[in-house]
Amino acid sequence: MIVTVTPNAALDKTIQVSSMQIGMRHRGAQSIVAPGGKGINVARALLVLQEPVIATGLAGGETGARIVRELTAEGILNDFTPIGGESRSTTVLIDPTSGGQTEIIENGPEVTAGELDRLLERLEYVARDARWVVLAGSLPRDVAEDWYADAIKRLRRTGAMIVLDSEGEPLRHGVAAEPHLVSPNQREAEALVGHEFASEDDIVAALDEIVEMGPRNVLITFEGGLAALVRDGQQTRRFLVRAPRVEILGTVGAGDALLAGYLTALCRDQDVEPALRHAVACGTASTLTPGAGRLDPRDVKRLLAQTELLEPTPL
Repeated sequence: MIVTVTPNAALDKTIQVSSMQIGMRHRGAQSIVAPGGKGINVARALLVLQEPVIATGLAGGETGARIVRELTAEGILNDFTPIGGESRSTTVLIDPTSGGQTEIIENGPEVTAGELDRLLERLEYVARDARWVVLAGSLPRDVAEDWYADAIKRLRRTGAMIVLDSEGEPLRHGVAAEPHLVSPNQREAEALVGHEFASEDDIVAALDEIVEMGPRNVLITFEGGLAALVRDGQQTRRFLVRAPRVEILGTVGAGDALLAGYLTALCRDQDVEPALRHAVACGTASTLTPGAGRLDPRDVKRLLAQTELLEPTPL
């Protein structure tokens, strides 16, 4: 089983707006309203891939109640800790003519120390039966930036392998707590190491920089695919997986679907090479389907044969 944790869950509204221009009136062609936040997106993709998952996190107010109702209606097993504050909402505007997208993200609710403690206590309980625990997304307003680091240290005692997918200071503190895997995108990885990447070689080189900060394994997603550093037994191996070219509908949640694809393959005891290819195929497939964490397994199967995996020689 996989447990996903979304401390700053949201109700996402995704709207397709053709030829969008700021300051102009538009009519949305299609809209989807669904629970969101990185951990929830990972859980949704895992459900599509038929991998057992429990979505957890914090949820409060009518928005939080709707998040829980909608997750249950989707068939996603969930165990959210209730809070007094109102969970946030987000709006994503996708322009199918250009492939561009605009995200409007509200601040998260205020959360008390007691509510955070109750979440960790529940996580320690459910994680005892989990192979992986995925800590994902931003933290609610005014939560200490080292909260993920504390959670990693406590949850490691359960025996589960801990994945961290965040950004900024919560990511920086979290990698120092030595999670099993971190999965930043290119922008988040650049901020973590303190410099920009001008090429695929720069991205591959950054894998070692991040591993030196604490995590055992690293995935860096970028527009063209994925770079990975994986500890395979006594070996440290580096990979570059290039995604097939497709007509992208939207990229929100693509990294979450990629992570779900990777964990699914590992849970089914696939070797690292096919697991990485499956990850990229899942991430690419999600760009063809509206809504975060949504993908069509038929697209995954078709795209899998089109992914290109390389194992660069370390410089």
